[in-house]
Amino acid sequence: MTSPATDAPAAKKVLLVEDDEGLRRLVGRDLQRGGYTVSSVGSCAEALELVMSETFDVVALDHFLGPETGLDILPALKALPEAPPVIYVTGSEDGRVAIAALKAGAADYVIKDVAGEFLALLRASIAHALEQVEMRRLKEAAERAVVEARDRAETLLREVNHRVGNSLQLVSAFMHLQSSSLPDGPAREMMRETEARILAIAQIHRRLYTSSDVRAVDMAEYLSGLAEELESSLRTAERPHHILISAAPVKMATDRAVSLGVIVTELVTNAFKYAYPHGQEGEVRVRLSHSGAMLALSVEDDGVGMAEDAPPSGTGLGQKIVRAMAASIQSRVERDATGQGTRIMLAFPA
Repeated sequence: MTSPATDAPAAKKVLLVEDDEGLRRLVGRDLQRGGYTVSSVGSCAEALELVMSETFDVVALDHFLGPETGLDILPALKALPEAPPVIYVTGSEDGRVAIAALKAGAADYVIKDVAGEFLALLRASIAHALEQVEMRRLKEAAERAVVEARDRAETLLREVNHRVGNSLQLVSAFMHLQSSSLPDGPAREMMRETEARILAIAQIHRRLYTSSDVRAVDMAEYLSGLAEELESSLRTAERPHHILISAAPVKMATDRAVSLGVIVTELVTNAFKYAYPHGQEGEVRVRLSHSGAMLALSVEDDGVGMAEDAPPSGTGLGQKIVRAMAASIQSRVERDATGQGTRIMLAFPA
């Protein structure tokens, strides 16, 4: 039983442009023995006509072509939609001809000799030019594959963020319903604080699946969205406060954005609970600024203030979370006691 025959690869097509008929036949036969399919013409006009109707893998272009030279046709060959490499063939040993051909876009040049030793050089130049074309094709194919793989990964990641964001939003809604059914007191406070923490992380995932870049978060947009949800969750008749956001247009990696979002959530929640007397309306201002290689975050209010050594008003969990998140972004928490109210600051590498 014989195995099925496999299709042999098609021979590469060479266009030979040479006005000397005898030399044209000699070079053509040599290239055919080398395995190429050869079409040959003797003038610029014939060469242009042929390349417009057929596709060639490489062009061997002579310099002297009657009243014209190969340099007259070379720009038109390089302007083709899929321009084949051009090997410039010249009988002149004037280096300026070769330099002009290379500047005009020739892939290589070969100097003819009377003995015909240039034929081997021409075959080698053609083989090298075709090899370069194949390497470029493979490189472009690999780059396309990388782009396609990246796009698929980003689409998948966007879908994951979408689902995680929706799930966290659902958990937050359940927490809100449950906290609403509880009487005022520590249990309800803890539920509301937990709801705010979940919202901070849900906002990150929402920004990621609606953004064109799933690797980073626009902090100005993120903090604005987070402020709206925190106000909705924390604002009550006893705490009718407003959150004001001033943020530089900074993009931040996801893990750092989560840390910063949790810090803002804890500090804003703390300001809502303790900065102002019950029933008094106040502002909580969040600022994110960029200076050189550093970013600075501040959360401040105009409330009753806090002593430097004051013990935690609640369980102290919020302060522990803030310190842990600050350490994760290479920062530490500082308090500015010079003005009215409370101002908490962090500086960290951008």
